[in-house]
Amino acid sequence: MILILDFGSQYTQLIARRVREARVYCEIHPYNLAPEKIRNLHPRGIILSGGPASLYESGAPDIADEVLHTGSPVLGICYGMYVIAQHLGAHSAGSQAREYGPATLVIDDRDALFEGLDGREHQVWMSHGDRVERIPDDLTAIAHSDNSPYAAVRSRDGLMRGIQFHPEVVHTPCGTQVLRNFVLKICGEPGDWTMAGFVETKLKEIRDRVGPDDRVIMGLSGGVDSSVAAALIHRAIGDRLTCVFVDNGLLRAGERERMEATFAARLGIPLRIADATDLFLERLAGVIDPEQKRRVIGHTFIDVFEQEATAIGGARFLGQGTLYPDVIESVSFKGPSAVIKSHHNVGGLPERMRLELVEPLRELFKDEVREVGRELGLTAEIVDREPFPGPGLAVRIVGEVTRDRLDLLRRADSVVIDEVARAGLGKRLWQAFAVLLPLKTVGVMGDGRSYESAIAIRAVESQDGMTADWARLDPAFLARLSSRITNETRGVNRVVYDITSKPPATIEWE
Repeated sequence: MILILDFGSQYTQLIARRVREARVYCEIHPYNLAPEKIRNLHPRGIILSGGPASLYESGAPDIADEVLHTGSPVLGICYGMYVIAQHLGAHSAGSQAREYGPATLVIDDRDALFEGLDGREHQVWMSHGDRVERIPDDLTAIAHSDNSPYAAVRSRDGLMRGIQFHPEVVHTPCGTQVLRNFVLKICGEPGDWTMAGFVETKLKEIRDRVGPDDRVIMGLSGGVDSSVAAALIHRAIGDRLTCVFVDNGLLRAGERERMEATFAARLGIPLRIADATDLFLERLAGVIDPEQKRRVIGHTFIDVFEQEATAIGGARFLGQGTLYPDVIESVSFKGPSAVIKSHHNVGGLPERMRLELVEPLRELFKDEVREVGRELGLTAEIVDREPFPGPGLAVRIVGEVTRDRLDLLRRADSVVIDEVARAGLGKRLWQAFAVLLPLKTVGVMGDGRSYESAIAIRAVESQDGMTADWARLDPAFLARLSSRITNETRGVNRVVYDITSKPPATIEWE
């Protein structure tokens, strides 16, 4: 495996994605991971991420010197390069050396890092406030840019390399090859980590852990994550898995019926339905803050699930569809990526339930989960289903969640789903949905004045949800959406389109 030590860069997860695309397994850990834990992971290579800090800040994040001397090749990216250089005695300059945006990298040495790249000059993406001014004898320059005399360096023994630019972003066209060269050629990874192999490994792990007589219960939402996790666990232990579907009243139209038809009837997975709509709406009454909504929904789900688990009885394990981004984003420590929002599927149920977690997808990104689903033979209806937030429509209603507002949003959202399917946009779009805004606007409907709600349409394109760009949809398509929503959704007289990417916005509105 490749170990990625995170210094807080917004691009750290992209580094992991590029490594996984080379069919090499990797994990992200905090920059201050103890050296003994690093040794226990037996990494074939170590990548030090970028980060927002400056070397000149008091208490700037750093690694133990032992990290650079494990015998594994090390690649430092931007801030990670400064860390390597500083440990080897280099001199760096501060804010006058800032460089943001596109730059031309000039390769001075045909190092293995640049193997397969045509020519000496390549467009790269810079994002730094410091730069290395002088290097010690232990380092040699292998590339430069107009603003960075040491845009890439290598240690004399060939075990350490540093690059000023960000190879993980799309703005560095040669970046994917650079990272592939590091993990495949320099670290010697075979590049044979596949989802088929992952499935076989996980089936054995689940069987070994759960044992021949134990039972697993699992909350099933109907999204890709929980669906694939349930199918994987069911493949491993059969009917000793019981899934609980909590109808919280915050679902899309027809979701409960779809769950019963897909999982209970078609896949044969034991499914228990808990109708808790009234309880959820009662507890959400008057709640405006998005984080408070998530907490209320998460706690209420736990209460309902606990009741169902008690009624079922005999389970020792709890299955969850936790994914790797959930794990990473839910860990906050000095330096690493900031927590953007809470994830109620990471953590666990009350200790009194005494259930052990089974999280078979914990190491995977969303697109990898879809591959696992295909390996398991799940239909496109399940595998290609767009992401849907755990708190459901509650975080697509800006303001208070009420039964009437849910019904209104559900009708508008149904139009979006229908039109996206008719236009064949499902594979292009990562997500497309309606958001109910907390305001009313003046309109003219028929011969009279109206004062009704506004709906925002959100449609984005993305590879994995970590970054996203707003979809440039055909104006004729948007016109149909607007016309149908205002005509078919009584209470709506205005439709707007969200043209904000992630970052700076999140995909969901709350």
